[in-house]
Amino acid sequence: MSHPSVEDIKTASRGLRGTLVEGLADPVTGSLSFEDQRLVKFHGSYQQDDRDLRDERRRQKLEPAHQFMIRIRAPGGVFTPEQWLKLDAIATTWANHSLRVTTRQTFQFHGVIKRELKATMQAIHGAALDTISACGDVNRNVLAAANPLLSRLHAQVHEWAQQLSEAFLPRTRAYYEIWLDHEKLADSGREEDPLYGTAYLPRKFKMAVAVPPLNDVDVFANDFGLIAIVDEAGDLAGFNVAIGGGMGASHGDPKTYPRLADVIGFVTPDQAIDIARAAITVQRDLGDRVERKHARFKYTIDDHGLEAIVAQMEQRAGFRLAPARPFRFDHNGDRFGWTAGEDGRWHLTLSLPAGRIADLPGQPLLTGLREIARVHQGEFRLTATQNLVIAGVPAAERPRIDALVAEYALDAVNRAPTALARTAVACVALPTCALAMAEAERYLPDLTAKLQPLLEAHGLAEAPILLRISGCPNGCSRPYLGEIALVGKAPGRYNLMLGADHRGQRLNTLYRENITEPEILAALDPLLGAYAASRREGEGFGDFLLRTGVVDIPGKDRRHAPIDSLLMEEPA
Repeated sequence: MSHPSVEDIKTASRGLRGTLVEGLADPVTGSLSFEDQRLVKFHGSYQQDDRDLRDERRRQKLEPAHQFMIRIRAPGGVFTPEQWLKLDAIATTWANHSLRVTTRQTFQFHGVIKRELKATMQAIHGAALDTISACGDVNRNVLAAANPLLSRLHAQVHEWAQQLSEAFLPRTRAYYEIWLDHEKLADSGREEDPLYGTAYLPRKFKMAVAVPPLNDVDVFANDFGLIAIVDEAGDLAGFNVAIGGGMGASHGDPKTYPRLADVIGFVTPDQAIDIARAAITVQRDLGDRVERKHARFKYTIDDHGLEAIVAQMEQRAGFRLAPARPFRFDHNGDRFGWTAGEDGRWHLTLSLPAGRIADLPGQPLLTGLREIARVHQGEFRLTATQNLVIAGVPAAERPRIDALVAEYALDAVNRAPTALARTAVACVALPTCALAMAEAERYLPDLTAKLQPLLEAHGLAEAPILLRISGCPNGCSRPYLGEIALVGKAPGRYNLMLGADHRGQRLNTLYRENITEPEILAALDPLLGAYAASRREGEGFGDFLLRTGVVDIPGKDRRHAPIDSLLMEEPA
């Protein structure tokens, strides 16, 4: 049976409504129709099933164990303690008793069944949150620098993430009618959307706002990025603009590839929304609507040429970009432990393995953070590397937070045996992701445990080596920016990628293809030994592999010339 194309489904959806109301009310099946499964993504949800149970259910002549993942829209990843408690209640009432921090600075719920999907959406609304455009062919959750040390600047940058998110929401009222029972108006299903039209974008679109010198949002992995530039007084002068980043690829398809964004110029704050809108509309009008794997903005740029795309953006924005201004990134990870902000408040960054917050044996993370939320006077901030900042803690409250962290073993994850384990990133993968070819989140603890003796033997237990694991080449964990990365090929088999840097400014490259865990460990052991023996002071593992010729990364992927020429300070 052939299905309509996604483009046809969007165009015929009556503003993303489709037959979702009827499908949700159908008591016979736990599934939605093929068409509605595509549309519900725009409402922030994916239909999935438990792949661990597929064979057994097939033998029992039962349909798959359908369930839904729900993703929150939370630009900048900031939540109040009150919101945290409500999200915790949702997780324990309707989902699988866990919160998962995503690499886009928000939460996902897993395991929600269809008949409880609407109640869950309404509870999210009750927490003063929503899921609009958290998925789908639109501008998705906007990332913003999580580091709260520069309190005034962080507040400004977070506000820009909010503005970018709000400016590019779809104008359809479908979300409010379907999930919140708002009244249908006479033109329901025929609302005009001047930005997205009836077909929306060819594929998803991602934005991020970074604050040098910390590239904690991996800004060059996004379709559109703003790099904050401050003036001599420390105030926001404007942004360098970067376009064309994206991590997705497909095994064996050379037309698909990861790409780093190019820095194309500078804008003042009052120009930022206009240039972002120009990027979106260029992609809307020129992006590939025939082949979805080739439909991201990065391919549009490469097909038409960077100069032509920039000229189109400038024409649509109504101004010329100013020359980009110098900037410097020195790291793209999180800094753990307590740090003081410029406003005198304190911030505690906790490492969360693969971003999963659940009550685990010996580590009651969900319960512990619930208790912290009940007394915390500040806010919670999620990072783009799946970690958590308990932010805005008055100095007098630090002992109480420390006591709760110790009581619920939240510090145990910070005392992970290696720095690599503390900073590793993994996607969800099996058993729920339909695209996963291999394990990622569930495999991460086993892999880091196997790597620990190698790192300790070479004196590298505290070396900040960035590991990322993805269950498939689509790259949700941004594996192509890992100094070491595994990209799933089949159950128990991965491509081993090496050679990215720790600033998020260089892609890695394929080192070994389709190998198993023993082969991965055997390949890494001598490389780690050589690194320990011959690294230069401050030299990262990926930089060492490139300098010594272990990996040969093409010039276009080593560092984009527009980035290289703007750096205020070259790394050693």
